[in-house]
Amino acid sequence: MYFKIKQGKQRIDINKLYNNYCLWKQTYEQLSETYWISIKTVQSKLDKYQIQIPRVKVQEVILVIDTTYFGEFWVMVFKDAYRNKNLHINIVDSENNTDYKNWVRELEKARWIIKAIVCDWRRWLLTWFDNIPTQMCDFHQVAIVRRYITKKPILEANKALNWIARLLVNTDKETFTYYLDLYWEKYWDFLKERKLNSKWKLEYIHKRTKSAYFSLKNNLKYLFTYYDYMWQIDIPNTTNWLEWIFGHFKANVSLHRWSKKERKIKLILSLLYGKI
Repeated sequence: MYFKIKQGKQRIDINKLYNNYCLWKQTYEQLSETYWISIKTVQSKLDKYQIQIPRVKVQEVILVIDTTYFGEFWVMVFKDAYRNKNLHINIVDSENNTDYKNWVRELEKARWIIKAIVCDWRRWLLTWFDNIPTQMCDFHQVAIVRRYITKKPILEANKALNWIARLLVNTDKETFTYYLDLYWEKYWDFLKERKLNSKWKLEYIHKRTKSAYFSLKNNLKYLFTYYDYMWQIDIPNTTNWLEWIFGHFKANVSLHRWSKKERKIKLILSLLYGKI
């Protein structure tokens, strides 16, 4: 699609214009100077650009799913870990388990063969796919532990737990379980210490350390799914690829932070689908 400008009869390729806006991070002002047209005209032409959503052949897939916030809305992404392609992108009001579950079911109805799912920790989400092996992102688990005991803990029990958590992404299931059990044997008295509060009721003194430990213990079933199926399926143990993409594209979108919501959504979809 082309547009003419009167001065010099220059022709504008709208696809190239959008490519400069989307990938080369040019602002409205820069595009206006490059093409010798007003900012309003630039915006008008960008609004006429049609997103090209690729068609993907139905096949076996390992789903990596995650949602991130882009200021005014949330973007939910379902990625094919085998081929590094985004199968589905959904604009949602908030991150919720129901949307995840519904779109997994939609893919199954479309005859996709879902071999495994990789996701971050969300209450109940990990347990909703009983017939599909589900891997919790190991780095999200490490982040959960750090939120409880901080990145640089002072107490010896917290230092030991922090070391075990960091071991998660660098060891096998048996070794990790061994150190987790060893931690419980050594510090169970510490974790069970209680005191009387102002209401004369007993409460745990080291609640945050206790919560960090049981977070690892309770999620253990989902932290090594990739290890349990290593001889059958090549499952990623993190959602890092999506996290990196989100961070990279947020920097892109921030250049156009004053754009209206519809333009931001179109920009994000163009970047995530990789079709400009």
